[in-house]
Amino acid sequence: GATGTTLPTPSGIPAATENMTLHGQIPAALQGKTLVVAMDATYPPDEMVASNGTTVIGMDADLALSLGQVLGVKVKLVNASFDGIIPGLLSGKYNIGASSFTDTKKREKQVDFVDYFVAGEGFYKAANDSKTFNGLSALCNQTVAVESGTTEQTDAQAQAKNCKVTILSFGTQTAANLAVSTGKAEIGFADSQVAAYIVKQSNGEFVLTGTPVNSAPYGIAVPKGGLGTPVLGAIKALMSDGIYMKILDKWGVQGGAIKTPVINGATS
Repeated sequence: GATGTTLPTPSGIPAATENMTLHGQIPAALQGKTLVVAMDATYPPDEMVASNGTTVIGMDADLALSLGQVLGVKVKLVNASFDGIIPGLLSGKYNIGASSFTDTKKREKQVDFVDYFVAGEGFYKAANDSKTFNGLSALCNQTVAVESGTTEQTDAQAQAKNCKVTILSFGTQTAANLAVSTGKAEIGFADSQVAAYIVKQSNGEFVLTGTPVNSAPYGIAVPKGGLGTPVLGAIKALMSDGIYMKILDKWGVQGGAIKTPVINGATS
């Protein structure tokens, strides 16, 4: 492995132990190389740019650094456009894509995914609201705040065909949050881990409510027939030593934790 070199540890997270067996499973062509990990750093808290304007941070960034420690390899985090990541994996420009990829049957035709997380759509509400909102039927006779153009807006509009739903759509997620905090809307609706991040950043103003809907796995993308097996082993190692949960807790996304990572577990 990378003996004698100090591999970077995510801030506030314990160092992971190198696993020599997994290190040996890295394809020969990549042995001794720095693995280039691509992510579109515009999607907090999963991946975003730090206040210094250059460093990529977030759940996926931390997981990538910890994966490097388990595999005993250096990793370089690269900010890339989302739609360029899979082509970059296929061309050899990148070795790993860790960018909130939903593992889908269509994408599995191009790359392999190591499923490590489950994301859905989640509700949040004012902390002083005693009601529980669970499932899309909970939108009936309520006012819901969404960001324009999101799946959540589409799903709320679909539910509004079944019952009365008042939908307030905003140009930014920040404005949607404000509608909930000022009582204009009872429910905020966003990607489940984004909703969890909103709650974490709200200093107790918001709480999550109900169970995420329309859940699907996120996968770490790798070229076919290559890093899938060692990356799967490394995710399992990070789960067993508790580092996986520490990273998810750090970013407030523990609701998306899974117990059993798999390769190519797409549901649709």
